[in-house]
Amino acid sequence: MTPGRPPSPRDPRGAAPSMAAQAASTPAASLAGSLNPGVTRREVWSWAMYDFANSGYTTVILTTVFSAYFVGVVGGGAHWATLAWTCALSVSYLATMLTMPALGARADARAAKRKLLFASTVGCILATLTLSQAGPGDVWLALAGIAVSNYFYCIGESSVASFLPELARPQALGRVSGWGWSFGYCGGMLSLGLSLLIVSQAQSRGETAAQFVPWVVVATCVVFALSALPSFLWLRERAAPRGRAGVTPDMLGQLKRAWRDTGRHHRQFRRLLICVACYQAGIAVVITLAAVYAEQAMGFQMAQIMLLVFVVNIAAAAGAFLFGYLQDRIGHKRALAMTLCGWIAMVLIAYAAVTVGVFWIAAGLAGLCMGTSQSAGRAMVGALAPRKRLAEFFALWTFAVQLAAVVGPLTYGLVTWLTHGNHRLAILVTGLFFIGGLALLTRVDMARGADERIAGEGASEPGGGAPAGIRT
Repeated sequence: MTPGRPPSPRDPRGAAPSMAAQAASTPAASLAGSLNPGVTRREVWSWAMYDFANSGYTTVILTTVFSAYFVGVVGGGAHWATLAWTCALSVSYLATMLTMPALGARADARAAKRKLLFASTVGCILATLTLSQAGPGDVWLALAGIAVSNYFYCIGESSVASFLPELARPQALGRVSGWGWSFGYCGGMLSLGLSLLIVSQAQSRGETAAQFVPWVVVATCVVFALSALPSFLWLRERAAPRGRAGVTPDMLGQLKRAWRDTGRHHRQFRRLLICVACYQAGIAVVITLAAVYAEQAMGFQMAQIMLLVFVVNIAAAAGAFLFGYLQDRIGHKRALAMTLCGWIAMVLIAYAAVTVGVFWIAAGLAGLCMGTSQSAGRAMVGALAPRKRLAEFFALWTFAVQLAAVVGPLTYGLVTWLTHGNHRLAILVTGLFFIGGLALLTRVDMARGADERIAGEGASEPGGGAPAGIRT
């Protein structure tokens, strides 16, 4: 979920408006002042629609419905089913980590971000549709379908994110990123609400999960496909092809070269990547295992879990939208630090919760932190990524996020295995990822990182005074 980038104009040097003034300004004025020259409202809306489109995949397929269906029905409730599900996702994340940097470099060199986005979208939808054919015992079909679909989802997520600096002015990266994230959570709620309707009607007719879950999968794919159409109609590819020079089929070599380059010329960006990998490991646990914790530690039933995820999406949408304005006001780094503190508080509340009411407080806090932390992290990457290498640098961001998606859930699973199912201790250990991320964040200097970005661009472009326009 992310937009593209034209040259950024210099920021007005006048006093920054207050939060109240920003909130009181008309949506049209706020939007117009946030966008780069030549970017239309329709284009920003079409970009945000991709966040809207793909959120149903994570909400319904990964988090709520199909994960439980795989363990309970496809895998027959076997003791290895949860591990098999986690391993399939880990394979897809590892594949993304190894291939996305080279794919991003190719997309930059050939001005093909839109093509990459389109290909990944088609791949994700088609692979997800195969899950509708997975019934009891079809373990390998389901594992292959989830691994391939999640791989393409991750490629699309990185591709759309690389459009953000093209659409938003430097001083508005936070709020525009927040618009996309909040819109995305609305899409997740639409898909989940539609799934709830299908499930409730099917259960009222006495149908089993093997009968109604395939229809949930199909409905999710239809929403994804239709909602993504505006992105391919109106989202522009602004970069010019640079030829094939320097583009290599050696994906692992490209990854190593990109990583070495951040150590030499973009040290603050590298520090940010390490920070992201740490705290995103904790977020990955919440995304992939929240339903498991609610069921195992709190005794929630499926209907309660679906309602829980729905409410968390509402909180996440509100948090991403409102906090986007705050982070542009106080700076991306301070905003992210605040949300990491919120994550730490959430972990402590969830660990101590023995009543449903207290756990709902933790869930609401998790929703608020979910949208704000992911929006702030994406905006920080957009602020530090060189304009001619956006897809490549967002691919490195994707690498960090996918590494976290492997480490976090596997750590949680290892703790529960070693402690014979102690999910409360596992969620407490998860808090260490957020504490580590907060500590690593203190070493990131956004102003110096902006200077490194400008130096890496070779020539100053409009808005080259970025440090004055991007609050740190």
